[in-house]
Amino acid sequence: MSDPAEYDVAVVGGGPAGLTAALYTTRLGHDTVVINRGGGRAAMMADTHNVVGITEDVSGNEFLGTAIEQIEGYGADYHQDFVTGIERVDGPREFHVAANSTTALADRVVLATGFSDEHPDPPLPRTGRGLHYCLHCDAYMFVDERVYVMGHGESAAHVAMIMLNFTDEVDLLLRGHEPEWSAETDRQVRAHPVEIIEAEIDSKFADEQREGWLGGFEFADGSRREYKGGFGMYGSNYNTDLAESLGCELTDDGTIAVDDHGRTSAEGVYAVGDVTPGHNQIPVAMGQGAKAGLDVHYELRRFPMSIEELDAAGEIDSSDVPAISERLRSRAASRAGGTDEAVGDD
Repeated sequence: MSDPAEYDVAVVGGGPAGLTAALYTTRLGHDTVVINRGGGRAAMMADTHNVVGITEDVSGNEFLGTAIEQIEGYGADYHQDFVTGIERVDGPREFHVAANSTTALADRVVLATGFSDEHPDPPLPRTGRGLHYCLHCDAYMFVDERVYVMGHGESAAHVAMIMLNFTDEVDLLLRGHEPEWSAETDRQVRAHPVEIIEAEIDSKFADEQREGWLGGFEFADGSRREYKGGFGMYGSNYNTDLAESLGCELTDDGTIAVDDHGRTSAEGVYAVGDVTPGHNQIPVAMGQGAKAGLDVHYELRRFPMSIEELDAAGEIDSSDVPAISERLRSRAASRAGGTDEAVGDD
């Protein structure tokens, strides 16, 4: 493997949060690399919801593909690779980022590593075609439709009750498990018009009118129920290994603790998106990425120099400005000249 390339910023993860952070840092004049393993929640979306200006016929992969074109158009480097480790180093840069086939040195690291939903056991419909995980993204599609919520913990019970805001036909599928919610939640959910189905699912059947979509389930007790779709509520696995190796503090729910600008407890390390506390929504993630990108800029920008820095540096002359790298400066000039019309603007 060749010597690592040097950057101001290394972003680990290529979802909406990470790509937005990279867009900001690159446009603000900081050499940036994004290393993304691929996949992720956004990439799984068949349709994009709740993003102003993006129509619902845009898939997650199309949405992300456009974002990658944008950051590369401004001069960021993008690698699809799996980061195996990050460590602090002594030298011209603060961090060494190692991936399977890529290495990089950087002054700041932005972790946008996300999480994975725990999937229920089969038989299951296709994700996005009858099995969903984001209530705030997909509840709208079940207005006045029969819907299930699959799970036996607190979150499943509460999501079942929340779905009554959209439809009067909500089933809570325990799949043979004993409820693990509290006595208070038990009293609450049984007081709502939610039907609790205890039997395990024996098989699923397809919707005859919508190719590839769930039609419903057949249960071990011989019953058969039709659904437009529903939600699997079995928890999440947050991808925090890199954060923990860098000494980042975690919250009680397993996310990375951050301040309002995405700073973690480890100096020079930021975290954004679904791996941090809060709503798991694309616009929220993009906002977090933007705020982190701005904060990184405030930390790394060369000018204005403080009085102490001016005293140490001496006089600033024309050779010291602009502070933007030649690579990004050249890219900006080519865009201003109209040579990158095919690249989407932000």
